[in-house]
Amino acid sequence: MAKQHIQRVKAGDLELKEKVVAINRVTKTTKGGRNFSFSALVVVGNGKGVVGHGLGKAKEVQEAINKGIDDAKKNLIRVPIIHGTIPHEQFAKEGAAKVLIKPAAHGTGVIAGGSMRAVLESAGITDVLTKSLGSTNPHNVVKATFKALSMLREPIQVARDRHISLKKVFNG
Repeated sequence: MAKQHIQRVKAGDLELKEKVVAINRVTKTTKGGRNFSFSALVVVGNGKGVVGHGLGKAKEVQEAINKGIDDAKKNLIRVPIIHGTIPHEQFAKEGAAKVLIKPAAHGTGVIAGGSMRAVLESAGITDVLTKSLGSTNPHNVVKATFKALSMLREPIQVARDRHISLKKVFNG
């Protein structure tokens, strides 16, 4: 299996936009009655190749979203983007969720479902073809998408690793 090439990023001076992927109401039954709390899955990104995801849990929805945003800012990664798409095809699996991401021609748009779309748009990818296989659980789909994005390599890095010219990477 391909290695993850994670490039961690500090959230310091980045302008990040948040997207709430999923909100889940959790009920805990106790002797005194039911206790409600919320968990929020949030994706943040600057639209220029930096994206992160986080999970927040709290008694109120807004507080859970804020905690999720703070968690997402701690888990930022840099994604290689070439002309609005990804450099190569990538497959990743997380739990029962499987994700396939393929580069697309300019003008195709983001062909992706709910939670994958949020991650890809936050990263700034404008043209991509995707397929989500297996589980549709938003948590696992987001994690699988992040795993696939972290395994992407830039052509310059591939040329350096193989000790060949950049021209040979593209032309075979």
